[in-house]
Parts: sequence; structure tokens; C-alpha cells
Amino acid sequence: MKKAMGLLMAVALVSAGCAVLNKGSKEEKIVETMVVWSVDLGDGISMEFMPIEPGSFRMGSENGDDDEKPVHQVTITKPFWLAKTEVTQAQWRQVMGSNPSNFKGDTLPVERVSWDDAVEFCRKLTEIEQQAGRLPERYEYTLPTEAQWEYACRAGTTGDYATSTGSGQAGNLDAMAWYRENSGSKTHPVGTKQANAWGLYDMHGNVWEWCLDWYWNYASGNAVDPQGASSGSRRVIRGGVWNFDASYCRSAYRGSGAPSSTFNILGFRPLVLQR
Repeated sequence: MKKAMGLLMAVALVSAGCAVLNKGSKEEKIVETMVVWSVDLGDGISMEFMPIEPGSFRMGSENGDDDEKPVHQVTITKPFWLAKTEVTQAQWRQVMGSNPSNFKGDTLPVERVSWDDAVEFCRKLTEIEQQAGRLPERYEYTLPTEAQWEYACRAGTTGDYATSTGSGQAGNLDAMAWYRENSGSKTHPVGTKQANAWGLYDMHGNVWEWCLDWYWNYASGNAVDPQGASSGSRRVIRGGVWNFDASYCRSAYRGSGAPSSTFNILGFRPLVLQR
């Protein structure tokens, strides 16, 4: 039975565009062809994760708040897949069995979730997928680090906003984001605005997105796969929100909240990667 399961897993990985190398060795690893990662949650509900390749970018902004400085070079060395949209209420309910949101609707982003809640969703999704034999060894679902989030949000752009044209001008934000000027004081179904160049929706606006890091000032100098501070009292939130103005939606803007905070402005999007 174990041998048959291993064969099925190998077939599944090859079908997904993955190859297994050096089987049985300590160096055994999965080498990914960067394709969309799909998760079937059951009952017709699924999640898609967009492939994000390793690379470097300039993190922060000279035109923003003090905590966005210094602008520094960050290198992301490992590929990851980031959720195409913010987690919806239908997705949350399928994994967690509840819906804490203020604004109700299956395709609306789940909100009123704390950092602790978001981490628990990721832990539970990892457990479900591992037990079902659908998650490759040493892979897990988790929150993005702040650096991973900004790297994916910018999608190669350098301006304030990751517009598809690359111009980064606030005038183009309406095409990509739900924020104070166009939201009607509520959240909206995910994926209904324009995606960024890497196929990610609502990286600007709709709901704030929890990141893995403790909130703290940036360290000086270049960084490789930064993980943020080792301790703190508040966690990073990114992306802006339906009831704040455009300045809060900037790619470099940094917000923070107590890990236990639950407001109708707080949501998240997970990623999947190999540890």
C-alpha cells in the first residue's frame, strides 16, 4: 500500500509539472516547474496559488513614511506560490467550519480574522493536505513574510502602485483596488479588479493582509530572505483597505496590528513553499 501511494504521489507531482531528484538521499528535493498550484477544498471550492520565482527588488520607499526607510535591496532565494486572491469566506468556512466576517458573501474576503486565526488556517490546511497525500514532503502553507509580500505585490514595478502599466501612478489605482474613494464603505468580491503583472488580485485595497513578521524598523543594508524581528508586540499588515485612502494602498506602506486583533478590515492570503 505504501509503495502504491508513493507511485501515485510521483505521478501527481509529474502531472503538476514537478520532478523528484536524488530519491532517498539527504539532498532529495522537489524541483518545481513554476505553474499555478491548485487546491481542491471540496464542495466545488478551490484555491489557486500563483508561482513567484526567486529574484531581487528594492524594498521600501523614499517617498513614504519613516518606517519605509531605508530603501534596501532584498533577495528572495526560494520560489513560492502566493494565493491568487485574499482568502474568501467560502474558502475559510470550508477549512475552519465558521465565518467570522462582518460583510457576508461567499466570494467576499474573509475578515475579522486575527493573525493567530490566519496562522491556524494555514496550519489546518497543511494538515488536511498532508493527510490526503496532496502536499509534497517539507511543503507547508503559511503567511508570507513582509519581504515576500512586497516582492509579489510589486511584481517588478518600482512605483507607489503595482499597476499593470508599470507607471505606478495613483490615477491607475481605481483599476486595481477597492479603497475609500470607490468601495462604497464595504468589501467587494475578490478578483473583480485588475490583477498585477504576476496574476495576483487585490494586493492593493479590499482588506489588510496579515504577514508573518513582527513589526519593527528595517535593518540597514541589503538582505537575503529577511524574516523580520525575532519578537515584538504587533504583526505586520500590508496592502491597504476598503475604508482608507490611496496612500495606505502603496506597495511599500507598512501597517501593524496586535496578533489577537479582529476587525472588519483584517484578512490575509497564504502562500505555499518548501521549508
